[in-house]
Order: sequence, then structure tokens, then C-alpha cells
Amino acid sequence: MASVGTEELAHLEIIGAIIYQLTKNLSMEEIEASGFDKYYVDHTLGLWPQAAGGIPFNACEFQVKGDAITDLTEDMAAEQKARSTYDNILRLVKDPDVCAPIRFLRKREIVHFQRFGEGLRIAQDHLDAKNFYAFNPGFDRCMDCSDKPACPKPCPDACPCQGVTPKDCPAE
Repeated sequence: MASVGTEELAHLEIIGAIIYQLTKNLSMEEIEASGFDKYYVDHTLGLWPQAAGGIPFNACEFQVKGDAITDLTEDMAAEQKARSTYDNILRLVKDPDVCAPIRFLRKREIVHFQRFGEGLRIAQDHLDAKNFYAFNPGFDRCMDCSDKPACPKPCPDACPCQGVTPKDCPAE
């Protein structure tokens, strides 16, 4: 999956190159007529990553919880959102020199979605099928009332302190 992350950085570089090529020779009249003037005031023609609505790129774009199911699902959603964005660009833009690399990037997002989906399936196959949405097996264990693990395996029921006995604990 690390290679997907590296490739995503290359996608950013490709988009940056497209934007640079489209804006490098704009006249002031073209900047004003296109609505690019507010951006120009802040950044001239420098590349400043932001959403189409003007929200700057920030670290919130990278989501992680430390739970394989959650993180892989988030990765898949990010790939689908990127694909949707590329679909929208292709609906708006007719320049073949822009459309060709956007189509390439769109195809890569589909491949990434499939790879993350395969990773999700592998992760799910290694979890207790009854509980893979209930807790993180890397952290959650059967607990006794002192919050010390009572057994090494994940239990389907809550701690006895909460009124439920882990009678079905696989370690017992």
C-alpha cells in the first residue's frame, strides 16, 4: 500500500503541472474574466493546493484511526471521491491536453480503490466475522473489573463491570 501513497503524491504533481501550464501566460484581463483574480491576489500564479470552493489543502485530508477496517474504508472512500472529482472535471473541460492526464488519473484511482478493497477483504478474513465492526481486536480484549485483560482473545460481550458476563469468551 505504500506505493499507492507515493503514486498519490505523483498525482498531485501532475495536477500541479496542468494548473501551471494553464495559468502561466494568463493576462490580467483573462485572470479577471475567469474569476481567478481573488486567487491571484493571494498567490499570484503560484500553485497553492485548495479545493474548488477555495478551502486550502491541510493535514485534515489525511484520515487515520489506527483501526484496519476504519482506515481501509476511509482510503476506499478517498479514492472514490477523487474519481468523482475527475469525472466532474471531465464533464467541464474539453481541452484534450487536460482531459488525457485526467483520464489517466481517474483510471489509477479505480485501481487504488480495488487494491484497498482487496486489503480490506484480507483484513476482514483475519478477524472474527461476528465482531469486525464491534471493536478493534488489536486493542480491545475481555476485561475484568480492574481493566486488566482477562484473556488474550477478543470477546463478543462487554466487561462484567457493565453488567454483561463474557461467558462466550473464546479463551475459556
